[in-house]
Amino acid sequence: MSISGVFHHLFVRNFSLKLISLLLAFGLWLAVATSPTAEIESRVPIEFHNLPENMEIDSATFTEAQVRVRGPERVIRRLRPADIHVEVNLSGVRPGERTFDLSARQVRLPQDIDVVQIVPGQFQLSFDTLLKRTVKIRPRVNGTFASGLRITQIIADPPSIAIIGPRRRVEAVEAAITDAVDASGTVDHATFTTQAYVPDPLIQVVRPAPVRVTVMMERENASSH
Repeated sequence: MSISGVFHHLFVRNFSLKLISLLLAFGLWLAVATSPTAEIESRVPIEFHNLPENMEIDSATFTEAQVRVRGPERVIRRLRPADIHVEVNLSGVRPGERTFDLSARQVRLPQDIDVVQIVPGQFQLSFDTLLKRTVKIRPRVNGTFASGLRITQIIADPPSIAIIGPRRRVEAVEAAITDAVDASGTVDHATFTTQAYVPDPLIQVVRPAPVRVTVMMERENASSH
């Protein structure tokens, strides 16, 4: 094919359709380029990815980031906090403290939106090896009882529970406790169903299940007869 033939094939053939496509593309670019812009600031959670299986986060100093973004006003108006994600890669972390940088590279956004600022620019996390341990359950019981009655025994069923979390924190736990049980009015004995937990938010109960707490009562002078 001659040079003139190639030119005719590329540029002349279906020229009207190509011209229309070019004008539409230019019109779209012009609409985006000249549309008013807006900014919005959102507080979004920091998502931690690729944490090694044998490791746990031992601190929760920073779990959110303040992100300010800019874009076409029509897009900003439709933007929801759930559309913005901050992701941090934790692969390869070891026990101890580590400083992480936060930048626009870690922010996941819809198209046509740019990151203006992210706060904090840096944050620290502590890491520890994962530990699973069984601890006893310590029931919490209170209430008002008839004169001359006292609690003699409190029995938890099951008596212990498995917990998991950062080694240092798990080793410091003396016992899991239950939600407070109100045993008011108990004369002989009574059984209540409740839940056991560990106050440390970074420690989890392995298999949460109801705990039966039995409260045994007796008269204060019963032992003298």
